Amino acid sequence: MKKLLYFTAEWCGPCKQLGPIMDELKSEGYNIQKIDVDISHEMSRHYGVRNVPTAIMLNATGEEKGRKIGFNPKNSYIELYNKG
Repeated sequence: MKKLLYFTAEWCGPCKQLGPIMDELKSEGYNIQKIDVDISHEMSRHYGVRNVPTAIMLNATGEEKGRKIGFNPKNSYIELYNKG
């Protein structure tokens, strides 16, 4: 199953703006996994996340199909999700 990984941090201003959008997408049925970079160091390293917020789209086999860094409009995350 495809999945959007959402890397975030409590101290990150843009993450606080993006959080409600990600919650909204999740409530609309999108498969979104929220990852706190301060807790999940290994996963952040594995995906090469250097900035937050970062959203990474994985297809059904776990292959990265695209990523967005920083705060973007809701529609851009829907487009990213549809790449998977």
